[in-house]
Amino acid sequence: MSDIRDDATELFTAITGRTPDGLWSAPGRVNLIGEHTDYNQGFVLPFAIDRRTVVAAGLREDAVIRVASTFSTGVVELPLAELDGVRGQMDWADYPLGVAWGLGRSGADLAAVPGVDLVIDSTVPVGAGLSSSAAIECAVAVALDELWRLGMSRPALARIGQLAENEFVGAPTGIMDQSASLLGRPDAAVFLDCRSLEVELVDLGLAAAGLTVLVMDTRVAHAHSTGGYGERRASCERGAATLGVSSLREIGIQDLDRARELLDDVTFRRVRHVVTENQRVLDTVRALRENGPLAIGDLLDASHRSLRDDFEVSVPELDLAVETALENGAIGARMTGGGFGGSAIALAPLDAVSRIQVALDGAFAEHGFTNPEVFTVTPSTGAERDS
Repeated sequence: MSDIRDDATELFTAITGRTPDGLWSAPGRVNLIGEHTDYNQGFVLPFAIDRRTVVAAGLREDAVIRVASTFSTGVVELPLAELDGVRGQMDWADYPLGVAWGLGRSGADLAAVPGVDLVIDSTVPVGAGLSSSAAIECAVAVALDELWRLGMSRPALARIGQLAENEFVGAPTGIMDQSASLLGRPDAAVFLDCRSLEVELVDLGLAAAGLTVLVMDTRVAHAHSTGGYGERRASCERGAATLGVSSLREIGIQDLDRARELLDDVTFRRVRHVVTENQRVLDTVRALRENGPLAIGDLLDASHRSLRDDFEVSVPELDLAVETALENGAIGARMTGGGFGGSAIALAPLDAVSRIQVALDGAFAEHGFTNPEVFTVTPSTGAERDS
């Protein structure tokens, strides 16, 4: 963290000629279980990770927002009053600009607040399914909330991050990623009801059980604002409409026989994934509370099979990562994130990590795939001011 804080500060000073008013950061997230349930008003169980995005921020004397990063050349600069006219046009800068726009849509008077300079750096991998976009949004949200003295709650900032992603960036995602990034706590997962937005922190107890979470980044890039993700969401909405409910949250396991009769095969399988995944989240929370993390392996495995076969968002690289991890000591494994690439996770004993890493390199090479990036993550704290 010290390196990216220093890098962000140095670039801020190079661009503005002054030091930032402060540094804020927010983590990426791993979703332990509960995939494609968030936008169906279901349940999710993510946790914040020890890979973070930092924003160096400082107020300006005009009404201009200026955005730069260490990972992209050039500076984006425009009046706050003109944000609405550039929606979806600014590449990665859509994320921080979208937060400022979302704050304006949610009550902040952008004609009254001062301009701001934002410089961003990150250790959250892009395209890996670890929510690098939400990490940017949430770091910027807590920075602007403090600098503009808005006094918004963490759940309100999560909704603004989702608004930015949905309506400014154009990605039809749910609220899980922002909630995990803002509300995370060390050694805990964020149990989120995406309908009521109620949150409970669930102790994971990984270290006490001798376990860790291994991220297996296939390096197959994905993007939520394109094709398959939106198609899956539309399919879920069609299924809910046909079944006469406002969202698939209203459908339980006991309703699947009726759903099979009313829906075409593809839509039924999409619905079945969401319904069974919601139940797996509830079962995972119960297992963690009653028996600890060693008891959730089968639920992670079942989640991956459902995502692979019913929701059809896995890819061969993800399947190979999951299979290889399980064959080499993991107690459970699944793809994580929206799919079509990105990462899988494995819940593994600490003494199996090296064996899994070596096996993954060999398996991917044998299949002619790009070597995966494999690393452990630790459940960590949510967005905060660093200095």
